[in-house]
Amino acid sequence: MQYANQYSIPRIVIGATQSGSGKTTIVTGLLAALKERGLTVQSFKVGPDYIDPGYHELASGRAAHNLDTWLTPKQVVPAIFAAACEGADIAVVEGVMGLYDGGRQGVSSTAEVAKLIDAPVLLVIDAKSMGASAAAIAQGFRDYDKTVQLAGVILNRLGSDTHEAMIREAMKAIGMEVYGALRREENLQLPERHLGLLPVQENEEYQVIDQMGKAVGQQLDIEALLRLARAAKPLKGYEPFLRGKQKPMACRIGIAQDEAFSFYYPTSLKVLKHLGAELIPFSPLRDKTLPDVDGLLIGGGFPEMFAADLAANESMRQAVREKAAAGMPIYAECGGFMYLMESLTDFSGNVHAMAGVFSGQAVMTKKLQMVGYVEAVLTQDSLLGRKGTKLHGHEFHFSVEQAAEDEDRPFAFTKLRNNQTYGAGRKYKNALGSYLHLHFAGCPAAAESFVENCLAWKLEKEKESDWV
Repeated sequence: MQYANQYSIPRIVIGATQSGSGKTTIVTGLLAALKERGLTVQSFKVGPDYIDPGYHELASGRAAHNLDTWLTPKQVVPAIFAAACEGADIAVVEGVMGLYDGGRQGVSSTAEVAKLIDAPVLLVIDAKSMGASAAAIAQGFRDYDKTVQLAGVILNRLGSDTHEAMIREAMKAIGMEVYGALRREENLQLPERHLGLLPVQENEEYQVIDQMGKAVGQQLDIEALLRLARAAKPLKGYEPFLRGKQKPMACRIGIAQDEAFSFYYPTSLKVLKHLGAELIPFSPLRDKTLPDVDGLLIGGGFPEMFAADLAANESMRQAVREKAAAGMPIYAECGGFMYLMESLTDFSGNVHAMAGVFSGQAVMTKKLQMVGYVEAVLTQDSLLGRKGTKLHGHEFHFSVEQAAEDEDRPFAFTKLRNNQTYGAGRKYKNALGSYLHLHFAGCPAAAESFVENCLAWKLEKEKESDWV
């Protein structure tokens, strides 16, 4: 039942002691198991992750959403959660890293998000090579912050019945309920790459997900988990993140969506639609030209893995370059930014021509260049707003931008990270690109500015047509 500033839905958060404990495998399997029971399940991922939610969607059949208190104000996180849960029977939230890990002072940690949505937490413990110490770890996590509803644990990667019995006995001694105990099953591993798991756009592992669902359905106490989720209290007092009525569709924004470009937050796209933008998908890999649109959004992804194919699609590269030269609003993030440069050098050192909107080259390295939250300030007016506009974003990339040695060009942003400032990003006419990933629910004014720029370009083109 939903009414003013209150929402009631069964919900559970799956946290862990640390990264690599098996959260994604367990959550994906749980989603599949619940769906097999006939439940409509809505999933979420804490933090700025694009890939894990893709596996959630394969398992549940519903788009997964991100909950992040850096990319969006924490006071609207419950509203994002409630809006996404419309029509669902239960919500399952996958945490990030360890339960209390996040940005500085615990920003966007699993614990913080669990408290914001008032949800019980189950802690995944990788019990491989561990006995009663698992109970000491669980007790420490429970006592560290008693305002977190740590209701029990899920034991993962157990080696035998004896191993399980030993840890269950230790958990009983501290009053910690065990909601499941999973055996080591190496065949349930999902394929990985340099940014984490292989995206589902390239690897629709339906068979593996089905196996995960069966394993989790058999080894977790699903009935006990459902009872816990259904005991969650109504969520109260949240602020809406979409203000006012949805505007009528006034402009069309082309959104790059294929194997090379797939990093988008569903709620972020929902903000653009609410502001009156119709989103038209296109593929820089396969389409020969752009659709009839008034602006472009080119998100992140893995252009480095498809650089040869992107380069071979010369007509698309030319179309993007010509639209940028004509002044069309184009916003590009990370992989999209790399696509708009002159060239991309892949991991093998091969150089591939890109769209050439921005001078300079994107060069892949074997070292992670940046990962984490970033604050950025616009150094000049752009399609995202006026000079001085502050934005919260996230970066995660292995590539570097190499500009010509004699090139003197202003940066689009000044970025602040770890008390250090530096210039970043490029602007050309009405095109803007950088390694920064944004969530438009966290910067609605920037989203509105983008849509307004697209509408203004559309009206200007219509005006020019009237004079012809």
